[in-house]
Amino acid sequence: MRGLALICLLILSSTLRAWDAVPQKVADGVYAFIGETGPRTVANEGMNANTGFIITDAGVVVIDSGSSRQVAQKIEATIRKITPQPIKWVINTGGQDHRWLGNSHFAAQGIPVLAHEKTVTDIAERGEMQAESLSRLLGAAFSGTQVQKPTRTFTSRETLTLGKESIELIFAGGGHTPGDSIVWLPRQRVAFSGDIVYVDRLLGVMPMSHVGRWLGSFVALEALQPELIVPGHGAPADRAKARKETHDYLLKLRTHMKQAVDAGDDLQKAIDTLDDKAFAYLPVYPELRGPNASRAYLEAEAE
Repeated sequence: MRGLALICLLILSSTLRAWDAVPQKVADGVYAFIGETGPRTVANEGMNANTGFIITDAGVVVIDSGSSRQVAQKIEATIRKITPQPIKWVINTGGQDHRWLGNSHFAAQGIPVLAHEKTVTDIAERGEMQAESLSRLLGAAFSGTQVQKPTRTFTSRETLTLGKESIELIFAGGGHTPGDSIVWLPRQRVAFSGDIVYVDRLLGVMPMSHVGRWLGSFVALEALQPELIVPGHGAPADRAKARKETHDYLLKLRTHMKQAVDAGDDLQKAIDTLDDKAFAYLPVYPELRGPNASRAYLEAEAE
């Protein structure tokens, strides 16, 4: 009995372990927090996604503020341990909860939060719903978190210059969410793709996603020829892996569903005839295969 109790205690302890803000250095002055590829949980504090930061000789840029005020505080505390440089900007790469719900922590300090204008609209439409959902999941760990939209916007392309560093923000149509954008570091040839790229798990097509525009955003990212991509989900990857697990899957979905609609096939037949077994090795494939196909079909039908 004592052995069983000890095992149960160890399982409970691991379940309750909070998200650790341990950064991975991916290039000179560039760090990423690599999140889990499974669902949002109490243990990971909703951080089943990647965020990061860039240290320059004139300040720090945070890429995505996290899923709560508590997570944003952890991000800031980690940065303070590495550099005395002040945080100058926060960038939201898209409108998904774990990319922006930490905004209020930074905005309260007068730090500008920058995102594409469509991300601001997305947060205005879905922000309260996302906050309520995470609040129910995280409980006390979500305490003090407020819905804070980005304070500054850009339309297609913006360059932040901090000291000797140029940081480019590129919008090529969105995808997973309407305002999904790329953060490009030309000196290091590193791209933070936000949710434009998923690796190590199947991506999710949501009601506000658009597969066609998502493909366009991926093409724009690939044209930069990054040597390393920090994806929205999964480990940092090269272009080949990103293309295989994001672009090729999206292209398969879109091509098949457009052909099915043109042939007059109904939704169920279109799903049943989709040959996407090449992606069955990716985690969450069984859960997301059907919903992804359905939404890609409805998108093709609307066109």
